[in-house]
Amino acid sequence: MFLHTHPYAPFLFEEATKLIVGTLPPPRFTTGELKEGDVDFCYGSRNGQLWPILDRIFGLGLKFETTQEAINQRKAFLRERKIGICDIVESAERSKIDASDLGMQHIKLRNIISYLRRYPNVETLLFTGGNSKNGPEYFFRQQLKAAKMPLKVVSDTVPRLHEFHLPATSSGHGPNFRTIATVSLTAPSGAANRAVGSLEAYKRLKEQNPEFNTQDFRVLQYKPYF
Repeated sequence: MFLHTHPYAPFLFEEATKLIVGTLPPPRFTTGELKEGDVDFCYGSRNGQLWPILDRIFGLGLKFETTQEAINQRKAFLRERKIGICDIVESAERSKIDASDLGMQHIKLRNIISYLRRYPNVETLLFTGGNSKNGPEYFFRQQLKAAKMPLKVVSDTVPRLHEFHLPATSSGHGPNFRTIATVSLTAPSGAANRAVGSLEAYKRLKEQNPEFNTQDFRVLQYKPYF
């Protein structure tokens, strides 16, 4: 059994207003056996699409290589845009060494609610995946349920939007809770391309432009929320 531990601590800072929430990077990031083109940072897999999508949206000129410069570019962007990263899975066991969320067993989670209390400027959670089993939203719903915090539907079309009220921990002037929005983005992984291809919105855009692809679709979807 392979113990798949998250190789990166949450990337958080006081000014952050948004948090990207995923599960675990591929196992090679835990073992340190990176491939050429990987970046040794959150969502740094050469096969992942989050950073290529953000590179396109913001014209960042990112380097996709295993260098400190590539890491620094990503950290600078996140700080400038006030975006933190706090993946919800701390560790999991795997009988097969791959990156499948469904393959995770004996899962240990990070307490996202406690991070939200610690960083009071956060107002939006950006899930890199929907509510499928062992996805980030799936686990966060469990934490909300245990804390007796209902998750209210704002929009039920992809990307699905929800919100919840986080009670204040101490009394004082002003409201006794803050409202936090959640956005369930289509996962930025190759494995999710089939799901993208089945969406009616994608099919319509593909009909209008045969060159339109799944990354183009994610660029359009992600842009309003970053």
